[in-house]
Amino acid sequence: MEPPIDRIKLSQTAKDQLLKLRRNTKIDQWNILCRWAFCRSLAEPTPPSPVPIPQDSNVEMTWRVFGGEMSDILLLALKQRCYNDGFGTDKETLATQFRLHLHRGIGYLAGDPNIKKIEDLIELATNKI
Repeated sequence: MEPPIDRIKLSQTAKDQLLKLRRNTKIDQWNILCRWAFCRSLAEPTPPSPVPIPQDSNVEMTWRVFGGEMSDILLLALKQRCYNDGFGTDKETLATQFRLHLHRGIGYLAGDPNIKKIEDLIELATNKI
């Protein structure tokens, strides 16, 4: 499937939040933490606020690195979410919504005082089911 965005560049704020998550969870790869964050945002019932997100950090990855083996599934989840929220599923809308969901999810995970180790992420995911 054609990804909505070729390269993902995070804001400095998101990078700082990911550094905190890395320390707490001991998950060293940015892409894995970003997948958790993206899914965390998708679990919210409301769409993310349409705020401008600077691309001012040195953290950058391709869509394939972000998604790994799950890249097609994550893209389908994004398309479904855009459809459910009443947005289009054109490439530009998907890219914008992806960035908004990713950054919102990073903020939610970094701001959650209950996430102190990797098991807390797993508990967060399994409690929603």
